[in-house]
Amino acid sequence: MTGLPEFTVASYNVHKTVGTDGRRDPARTAAVISQIGADILALQEVDQRFGARAGLMNLEALRHDLGLIPVPVQPLGQDGHGFHGNLVLVRNALVEVVHHLHLPGLEPRGALMADLQIAGQPLRVISVHLGLLAGSRSRQTRALMDKLASLDDRPALLMGDLNEWRRDGRSSLKHLATHFFAPGLVQSFPARFPLLPLDRMMACAKGELLDLRAHDTPLARVASDHLPIKARLRLT
Repeated sequence: MTGLPEFTVASYNVHKTVGTDGRRDPARTAAVISQIGADILALQEVDQRFGARAGLMNLEALRHDLGLIPVPVQPLGQDGHGFHGNLVLVRNALVEVVHHLHLPGLEPRGALMADLQIAGQPLRVISVHLGLLAGSRSRQTRALMDKLASLDDRPALLMGDLNEWRRDGRSSLKHLATHFFAPGLVQSFPARFPLLPLDRMMACAKGELLDLRAHDTPLARVASDHLPIKARLRLT
């Protein structure tokens, strides 16, 4: 036993609750979230992308059944749940402030940064969904780092669908390496036959990610086109 606080953390692109069978089923998505058992959960694609951008999750059920509370956001649509589809859910945490960051690129993208107090410890959780083009991802990660440089220094955890599969110097995520460390990569896409590590999880030097893996179950393989990823976060 280290005596240091640990939390189960996870990231999940819910694909607007549409599964690999083509059915929209928010209850099935919620069942996968229940399986994961996270204390901190970053979600992507929780809203419709166009039109009214309505939210697609049953947030009240997640609160009642799992104790997961959504951080306050400024949705792009009147009935949206997330910011550019990003949402952070937490259990037994105090939300201090939430930062909304529009990201550059050809597609509308954004990042949600939630400053928390959890188990008496400060923590910044970032949920992000980067663009499909490498050039856009490079500009977006630079914008993320510029925003972080303007905020107070606290332990930070970045999670999301980063849309990058390369592992070498050609990766569009190289700007993140100045602040974040990845414990490894896990294949999360496509969900039925996961080959690509599109979903990532990274911590700063004040945190350690342990036991990073995909949440690979029969239900998760059909509920979205991405598998969730999860780990234990130890604040050092």
